[in-house]
Amino acid sequence: QVQLVESGGGLVQAGGSLRLSCAASGFTFSTYAMGWFRQAPGKEREFVAAISWGGRNTRYADSVKGRFSIARDNAKNTVYLQMNSLKPEYTAVYYCAKCSDGLAGPRSSDYNYWGQGTQVTVSS
Repeated sequence: QVQLVESGGGLVQAGGSLRLSCAASGFTFSTYAMGWFRQAPGKEREFVAAISWGGRNTRYADSVKGRFSIARDNAKNTVYLQMNSLKPEYTAVYYCAKCSDGLAGPRSSDYNYWGQGTQVTVSS
């Protein structure tokens, strides 16, 4: 069955960096787009970034453009989210998700499998 396991979250000071990883299994990873979403306490889940099946196309939320970078390694069935210049408002649970197709869509409805999430806390 499809499994998505996130790692790399933690506590970091404002201005710091973290790299999240998502190890995927149970499907042909190289044929599907992958995305990252986040959900802060009391808020709805929101799109962060997505990458197409081959990695050529990426998409970012306006709030993270220039700070975050999404990448994938199809040989390792892993997608990454490099987060730089972190802000306290980026504190959230970050979720990896498998898209239902190969395109890097921004909507939750574009994704059909989700990981358990990893907590990212940015202190001021």
